[in-house]
Amino acid sequence: MITLHNDHLLITPQTKVADLLEAFPQLEQVLVEIAPAFKRLSNPVLRKTVARVTSLAQAARIGGVPVIELIQRLRREVSQPEFVDRLPDDAVPDKEQPAWFAEERVVKRLDARPMIESGEQPIGVVLRDLDGLSKNEIYELITPFEPAPLIDKAKARGLTVWSRSIGGVEYHTYFIKT
Repeated sequence: MITLHNDHLLITPQTKVADLLEAFPQLEQVLVEIAPAFKRLSNPVLRKTVARVTSLAQAARIGGVPVIELIQRLRREVSQPEFVDRLPDDAVPDKEQPAWFAEERVVKRLDARPMIESGEQPIGVVLRDLDGLSKNEIYELITPFEPAPLIDKAKARGLTVWSRSIGGVEYHTYFIKT
């Protein structure tokens, strides 16, 4: 559901990046200033695919910025009132390697970077693969950014997830059924 404020999109953590940039194209440069990782939004393929399913809360995780800071800055730029809602406790993911992770327990890997670069969304493939996991098996996904929307979908399906950055240009995300 898109909420309007004075005939414009009201910016919240649930706002999709594509909706934000459609309503306020001038905010693309602001996003890049906030987090250089958002430079990828200039890629038309990512803009048409990933930006359509990525919320600002998920984008904040990808960019490594506090979601409240992102929302407040964007709202200030377009003269919207300060955001005062409480954020969920899991808005900031745990970046420490979890006790359940062991490289030898990885049973399947998918390097989704070529798919993403060609405009495909790997979400369907990954969700099918995750459905095939047995208890305590780990699935590894490699992407050019933290796949926040996919992480949220996997968590909603009861999986445990951990993502780590390799030099800020490659992300390895691990999923486990416990």
